[in-house]
Parts: sequence; C-alpha cells; structure tokens
Amino acid sequence: MNELMNYSDVMYLTLEGHVELEKYRYFYFVMVLTLYMLIISCNGLVIFVIFTNKHLHEPMYIFIAALLCNALFGTAALYPKLLTDFLSEIQVVSFESCIFQSFCIYTYGASEFTLLSAMAYDRYVSICKPLQYATIVKMSTVKKLLFCCWFLPCCEIGITAILTYQRKLCKFKLNRIYCNNSSMIRLGCGDVSVSNLYGLFALSIVVFPPLIFVFFSYIRILSVCLKNSKDFRTKALQTCFPHLLILISFSITTCFEIINTRLEENMPHIASMIMSVENLIIPPLLNPIIYGLKLKEIFNRIKKMVWKNKIIVCQEVKQRPAFIH
Repeated sequence: MNELMNYSDVMYLTLEGHVELEKYRYFYFVMVLTLYMLIISCNGLVIFVIFTNKHLHEPMYIFIAALLCNALFGTAALYPKLLTDFLSEIQVVSFESCIFQSFCIYTYGASEFTLLSAMAYDRYVSICKPLQYATIVKMSTVKKLLFCCWFLPCCEIGITAILTYQRKLCKFKLNRIYCNNSSMIRLGCGDVSVSNLYGLFALSIVVFPPLIFVFFSYIRILSVCLKNSKDFRTKALQTCFPHLLILISFSITTCFEIINTRLEENMPHIASMIMSVENLIIPPLLNPIIYGLKLKEIFNRIKKMVWKNKIIVCQEVKQRPAFIH
C-alpha cells in the first residue's frame, strides 16, 4: 500500500497498528464489541436511573451522570471506527477525520479531569460547609460548572487540533490503532518544537490544576472528618470513596497513555496498544460499576427497577395460556 492515499484531493493516513493484529482480528472484533456493549449498557443504565428518578436530581448525582455521559462520548470516538477497521481489509482514515478523532478523545480526557474536580468541589462544600450547601451549590452553579467542564477543554484541545491541522505532512503512516495528536505531529515536516511545547503546556493545564484542586479539597475534607463523630466520618467517606477511586484509576491510565505516547517506538506493539486504550476501557467500565454499587441511592433504584421488571415478566409468564397437547 502506498504511504499516501489520495482520493479527490483527500489525504488518507494508514493505521499501521493493525498489522500485528491481523491474524486474530475477528477475535479482537468480538472482544471489543462485547466490551463496547458493556460500556454502553452499564453507563446507560446508571444515567437512565439518575434522570428518571426525581429523588436523584441533586448536584452530586447530576455530576455523576455528566461523568458517565462523558465516558460514552469518549468511547464513541474510538470503538465504532476500531470495530470497522477490524472488519476492513485496509485500515485508513482521512487526515481531517484523524484530527477530529484525536480532538474528541483528548477532549474526553480533559473533561474527565475537570468533571472530577467539580465533583470534588461539590463534596467539599457538602462536608465542610453543610449549612451553606443549598445556597452555594445551586442548580445554576451546577450548570455553570458543567459548561466550564466541557467548554474549557474544547478550547484547549481545539487549539492543539488547529496547530496539527496546519502542519504539512511528510509521512502518512501512524503506528497506532487510532489517531492521537502526538503521533500525528511526528508525521509533520520540519521543526515540531512549537506543537510539542503547546502540547506539553495543554497537558499540564488539563491535568495538574484539577489534580491539585482535588488534593487540597480532600485535605480539607479529611481535616473536617477527623474533628467530627465516627458516624459523620463514615458517611463522608462513603460518598468520597467512589470519587477518589475513579480519580486514581483515571489518573493511572492517563499516566500509562502519556508514557506510551513518549516511548511507543521503543515498546513492544501489544504493550503499546494496551497502554494506549486503557483510559478508554477501564474508567468507562469501572465508573458505573463503582457508583452503582457504592452509592446506596443509585444501587437501591437499580435494584428496585430490576426487581419490578422481574415481577412483570413473571406475571406475563403466568398469564400465558397453557398449550393443550
């Protein structure tokens, strides 16, 4: 296959990461499809439960629903194209589509951090300033926070996408199974220092301020918990533990992706591939399970819904007329 494919003046990049997966591509297709269906169903179930129960229309649960919606957005940028490539004889993508996929995936990651920092703020006010919670975290405040959580990452990642789009390409093979910005920068001609510097700047802005904010929020929460009763500490930790677990899991998978991006040329292909998709597998699958099991309100609503549907099915079975032999 030629390095550059040009149809009607459209540049196509070859995704070389699929070459070593060719032998077992149907197995990978079934595995990825199953995984994607699990992510959609688990996240969709918790989102449905939150939005159909008025008792859950509170800031904490709205932030949870937003986090899960963000996971669906991020995985939608990866899995449909990935599944199509597993069934295709050639794995190519137009340069514009590659830029768009990279933009969506990076925006998902950046929004995940901003949403987690917004959730930390909600927990901080709830635990440290409980009497003022209703006046501080109003629905208008929640809407503004959600707007910022998605708008700011879009702006930051959008600048990165524009800088990459303006570069002239000298290579047209990506050693990946999907598009990411740092790999596309390496395809450019000439000096790439400006794009690399802005990429590092955007990464530091996206990751470190939210993490620092969450860190100091939880220091304050911990100090308040230590001054209160055991029951208070237990209730506070029950609501904070899922958030911390999700933050840690996403931070670790993001670190793996950053390490992989910098060292992918010196790593075994399978290891590089696994590290590159971990933050689009583990957090989207883990988040709804953690919230569905750890937060009693959501778990009880899911249990009631499942039990109610089970009763309806049983009643329908009993009402069916018996066959006469």
